[in-house]
Amino acid sequence: MEFLDRLLTCADCGGEFIFTAGEQLFFLDKQFKNDPKRCKPCKSRRSAQTANPTGGPAAAGISRTETRTECSECGVTTTVPFKPTQGRPVLCRQCFKNKRPTSEVVAATVSAVAEIVSSAPAAEHAPGSADLGVTAHSALA
Repeated sequence: MEFLDRLLTCADCGGEFIFTAGEQLFFLDKQFKNDPKRCKPCKSRRSAQTANPTGGPAAAGISRTETRTECSECGVTTTVPFKPTQGRPVLCRQCFKNKRPTSEVVAATVSAVAEIVSSAPAAEHAPGSADLGVTAHSALA
C-alpha cells in the first residue's frame, strides 16, 4: 500500500495541514482508525491546556477513593486509598511501616539466595539438560 501526502483541515483553527505519507504509515502501524483532526500548533496548544501541572489524580479530574476503616493491628480509625476486600487485613500507616522488612533483612535474604544458587552444581539447576542435548542430536540424525 502506497501512501501519498494528504491535505486535511484543522478542527480548531480551520487551517489546512499536510498529513504526510510517513505519518500515515505510523498511524497504520499503531492501528489508529481516524485521521488527525488538528494541526501541530493546535494539538500542542490543546495538550498544554489539558496537561496536569501537579501530576496528581485530583488535578486531572480523577477522584481518589478514600475509605475510612479500622486498622487490623492496633484498631485505630484510618483512611486508606482503596476499598478493602473481605478477609484481608487493613493496616494504618504506622503498622504498615512496622510490618515492612528492613532493607538489611532484604539484603541479607538476597545475598543468602545468591550464595545458595552459586554453590549448587549446574546439574541441579537444569535436571536432565545433558540428556536433552543427546536427545536433540539423535532426533536430528
